[in-house]
Amino acid sequence: MIYNMWYAVLDSKEVKRNKPLFAKRLNKNLVFWRDSNNNNICCIDDKCCHRGASLSHGKVCKDNIACPFHGFQFDKSGKTVMIPANGKNTEVNKNFFVEVYEVRDLYGFIWFWYGDKDKINDKIMFPDDLKDKKFSYSTIRDEWNNHYTRCIENQLDVVHISFVHHNTIGRGNKTIVNGPLAELDDNNNTLKFYVNNVIDNGQKALNASEMKKEDFKYFLYFYFPNTWQNYIFEKMRIFGVFAPVDDENTIIYMRFYQKIMNIPFIKNIINFIGKKYSDIVLKQDKNVVKTQSKKESYLGMKEEKLIQGDKPIIMYRSTRDKLKKENNSSI
Repeated sequence: MIYNMWYAVLDSKEVKRNKPLFAKRLNKNLVFWRDSNNNNICCIDDKCCHRGASLSHGKVCKDNIACPFHGFQFDKSGKTVMIPANGKNTEVNKNFFVEVYEVRDLYGFIWFWYGDKDKINDKIMFPDDLKDKKFSYSTIRDEWNNHYTRCIENQLDVVHISFVHHNTIGRGNKTIVNGPLAELDDNNNTLKFYVNNVIDNGQKALNASEMKKEDFKYFLYFYFPNTWQNYIFEKMRIFGVFAPVDDENTIIYMRFYQKIMNIPFIKNIINFIGKKYSDIVLKQDKNVVKTQSKKESYLGMKEEKLIQGDKPIIMYRSTRDKLKKENNSSI
């Protein structure tokens, strides 16, 4: 994982009021709950410091979470605030605590800070234009048995489209990949790539330097560390989150955004159709990616020989390696 970054890890709607939620993310067993204001998300290790029971099997008591085994209560800072066996008015030793994590509830997702607490920042990577309240959306949640890098790279792969998606988004047999053109912003946070796939009439694929930017038909974004956007056009997008579970599993949240129509009933129909179509496309991807290695991908893998059309994947791997070296220095 890239250290000292915000990861989108859950759909906000998954964390209910008065009900703890277990989620394994970034190789950590976590429990999430909402405080009594129903606005603030709390997140601590899902393991009681007393006898190691799962706190997510307990219950929410006002702003605290109570262990199901012996009733120990923990506040949102991870401190034990009550041990029933000692009496509710008895002060608790400061050594009774569990690890707490910084989380934010923004843009319909729960964001988890993976890094040093003294380096927490506000650089949550979510597209500014999708914050427009005119956009409505529908969401797909799917579990993939692959490292999150494999799942991300599938969405950066412009070579597979006419094969894996031959009867959906890849119709037209456009097997030649011109370019693609890939650009990285100055902060190494956003990768933007432009695509121009065409029918093979015997010509050679052009490289990006032989083309003008206006020659490319559409473009996509990847935001480090784990979010992605397909810019279909101004009023329609697909936004993806690749939430790392552990070294071999990922939860994908794929959203269909649109602001073509805002009339309630018609809007819901459009969002439902967009969700269903996106689900078909995502399952086509999943059926192929599951045949790959479950392990993390990286730059310079000897078992893979990349081609010109893999430029976005190459840039993703090289940038990820750079960020890991820069941000993980404290590990």
